[in-house]
Amino acid sequence: MHWFDDDLGDTTPEAALEIHEEVAREILSENDSPDLAFRYSVNPYRGCTHGCAYCYARPTHSWLGYGAGTDFDTKIVVKTNAPELLDRALRSKRWKGDPLVFSGVTDCYQPIERRYRITRRCLEVCAAHRCPVSIITKSPLVLRDIDVLRTLPAVRVFMSIPFLDDGPGRALEPFVAAPTLRFRALRELAAAGIDTGISIAPLIPGLNEHELPGLIGAAASAGVQRASLTLLRLPREAREVFEERLRSACPGQDARVRRGIEEFRQGQKDGVRFGERMVGTGTRWDLVVQVFEKLCKRHDLHAVRIGDDFDPTEILPPARARGVQRQLFED
Repeated sequence: MHWFDDDLGDTTPEAALEIHEEVAREILSENDSPDLAFRYSVNPYRGCTHGCAYCYARPTHSWLGYGAGTDFDTKIVVKTNAPELLDRALRSKRWKGDPLVFSGVTDCYQPIERRYRITRRCLEVCAAHRCPVSIITKSPLVLRDIDVLRTLPAVRVFMSIPFLDDGPGRALEPFVAAPTLRFRALRELAAAGIDTGISIAPLIPGLNEHELPGLIGAAASAGVQRASLTLLRLPREAREVFEERLRSACPGQDARVRRGIEEFRQGQKDGVRFGERMVGTGTRWDLVVQVFEKLCKRHDLHAVRIGDDFDPTEILPPARARGVQRQLFED
C-alpha cells in the first residue's frame, strides 16, 4: 500500500504497510527532561513511514511489542480519538495554556495524515482554545493546513532538513521529500506569514557538518526566522539500524562517522545523561556551535531550541467557549 503525492515527495516503504487504529487513553505527553525545551507534546501516531535510519524514537516501538527496525517504519498506530482527547485536556481547569509541540516522537505529517487528518483536527482544537503551537516535520504536507495555522494565536513551523542535497540524505531518510521540496515548503509558509525555522537534526559527525553554511544560507533565502541544531542521538536499538544502513549506503564513511560520534560524546557511542543527549561536549562540538551561531547571526536568524522561544505575551489564557469546541466535532 502506498500513500504519496508527487508534488510532496513523501513515499511509503516498499514493505507491506500495517495500519493499526487505537482508541488512546491520553494524548498529551509531558516531558521533564532538560534535553528538551518544551513540556508538552502531541503525538497523533506511533511509528513513522519516513524510515529515517537515525530516528532516536525507534526504541519506543518496542513498548508495543514491535521491533525498532522495519516494524517502526511499516507498523503504524493511529490514535483515532486524538482530537477529542486534546479537546478534553485543554478544557480542563488545570490547563494553563502551555505551548504544545507537534510531535516529540514521530512526524505528525507523515503520509497517512493525508487520509486520517488527525493532526489537522488537533490543530483546529488548539486554535479554538487559543493554544500556541510549535510544529516539527519533514513533510511539505504541512502546507495543506496553512488556513488552520493562520488561526492559531502563535505558531512556529520547523522543517527538519539535515542534508543539503539528496545523496546521503536519500540513503538515511529514504521516504522523505527531497531537501529542495522541503525548502520550497518553507518558502511558501513564510510567504503566507507563518513563522518558520529550519531544524538541522541530526548533525552527524563526519557526514553533514560541512553542510551547515549551505543549510543556513538556503533557509535564510527561503525566508525563515529561526534555526535549531541537534546532535545525532542513538539509543541502542536505533544505533543498530543506523550503523547497518550507514555501512550499506555510505561505504567507507561509517568508521569516520563512528569516530566523530565518540569524539563528540567523550568516547561514548551515545549521550545517556539528562541534559547531554541532544548536544555534544569538547572542542569539536564547541567549534560546530560557534560556526552555527555565527552563520545564524550573519543571516539574521534566531538560534533556538524548539519550544523555548515563545514570547510570554503570546501565551494567552485558554478559551472556555465549550460550544465552539463541540462544533469542531459536529462539523
